[in-house]
Amino acid sequence: MQKEGEYEFHFAHNGLEALQMLLAMPDFDVILSDINMPEMDGRTFLKQLKASSTFNFIPVIILSSLESSNDRIELLEAGASDFVLKPFNPQELKIRVRNLLR
Repeated sequence: MQKEGEYEFHFAHNGLEALQMLLAMPDFDVILSDINMPEMDGRTFLKQLKASSTFNFIPVIILSSLESSNDRIELLEAGASDFVLKPFNPQELKIRVRNLLR
């Protein structure tokens, strides 16, 4: 049983591993994803996730050091629910996650 305000985390090293994890455990409430990852980057992961009728409803927060507004716009247009620049404030991230889960 999970207490309010507590979260259970699962970690993947790249987008490919994250997709495999979703297939094994499809009940995620929100996904936090970096952009720069080996094997499958965050952009590709996001596009594949949003192309899937099984997982396209899961909100995705992108964490990245990309500061270009064009990059952020591209990711939001691809289906990202939110975008947080690194380094980030943990309290801000917690609030953004909580807002998406409402």
